[in-house]
Amino acid sequence: MRYLSHTPDDLREMMEVIGIERVEELFDSIPQGVRRDSEIAIEPESEWRLLREFEAMAAANCPVTTFIGAGSCAHHVPAHVPYLASRSEFLTSYTPYQPEISQGTLQAIFEFQTMTGSLLGMEVANASMYDGASALAEAALMAIRVKKKPKIAVSRLSHPHYLQVLSTYLRPTAFETVELGALPDGRTDCGKVPGDVSAVLVQSPNFLGVVEDLGAVAEAAHARGALLVASFTEAMAWGLLKNPGSQGADIVCGEGSSFGIPHNFGGPGVGMLACRKDFVRAIPGRLVGQTVDRNGERSFVLTLAAREQHIRREKAVSNICTNSGHNALTAAIYMATAGREGLRRIAQINHDKAAYLKAGLEKAGFRPLFNAPFFNEFALTAPAGFEQRRAKLLEKGFAAGLKLDAFPEYKDAYLFCATEVHTRDVLDAFLKEVA
Repeated sequence: MRYLSHTPDDLREMMEVIGIERVEELFDSIPQGVRRDSEIAIEPESEWRLLREFEAMAAANCPVTTFIGAGSCAHHVPAHVPYLASRSEFLTSYTPYQPEISQGTLQAIFEFQTMTGSLLGMEVANASMYDGASALAEAALMAIRVKKKPKIAVSRLSHPHYLQVLSTYLRPTAFETVELGALPDGRTDCGKVPGDVSAVLVQSPNFLGVVEDLGAVAEAAHARGALLVASFTEAMAWGLLKNPGSQGADIVCGEGSSFGIPHNFGGPGVGMLACRKDFVRAIPGRLVGQTVDRNGERSFVLTLAAREQHIRREKAVSNICTNSGHNALTAAIYMATAGREGLRRIAQINHDKAAYLKAGLEKAGFRPLFNAPFFNEFALTAPAGFEQRRAKLLEKGFAAGLKLDAFPEYKDAYLFCATEVHTRDVLDAFLKEVA
């Protein structure tokens, strides 16, 4: 069918309804400084000349070993993962609008859901969200739908960017948030959770690297008739730590890019969202179910679609009718080939490398901000003069931690990270330069 664009009369009628005179006014919220009013001057080039330009640009990059995680930790991507994920059957597939025809795509999503549920200790997982931040925001809205109380309690120790996304989601609504502060040990203070909240949102490990006592948080939330929404930015942690479901979490959400998805200027990501079976009709996003066809053969279908916006319109509990399909496939390949024991071993290496780095930094004069369990990130107070030394370290190819400007009460504190990609030689070289 030929696509018919809007006529000038259509545009004029729509603009009258929303109260604008020009289409350009729709973009007024974008700061003028980042807009381009002129055409981009791009001249055609031959392939070999273009390759030389790219090579020159790449050569100008400064190779840096980073000890910054903060929700985006560096992890090794085994060669077989992108190889399998880039096969044409997967790479060229599209959102299954006629789903039962796309059995391969549906099975891949089903396997992702199954492994996500197993990893997080939940009974149901969806086909993925855009990223960890949107998964948290959708989980908050889901909890409000379930409990029907327009208020949620949110840990201040959650990732600041995730909290910004949550704020953006809630801005046009009548829903409220209550902030939960921090205890001296770097964990969330759940002693003053209000009795009129739908959910308590806590990240573990939290933004400061501390592993939260989710069991205690669950008790505090459930005692007030609220759900526990446990979020995370580092899915690899659940290869080693006790999963959220076994500690009483009702909804679990977070970022899954630890599993085979490389860094690329901050993205892409893959949001994981799972819950107890009792709440399956309130979960957003797509759900793939397993059944049998008329010949008795195993087959896969999109299920519980009546939750979605294309059927229920304004009454929908899900306005997410797509998912990060290829990234979910990549994460599924990583989880399936690593296996339960493989994930545990990789997670253990993460913790051991971080513990080695932390001990070395303490010898160099740093002091732990908290005496609490951590996974692969930890916060330290730096000795005098480190800010200047840090700039010199960057010149030598080391990104030495993230200054905790988002938490002004922790003066001169830095967040460090080490994962399986940091070899002993690299760690020792960095510690030598710091000392």
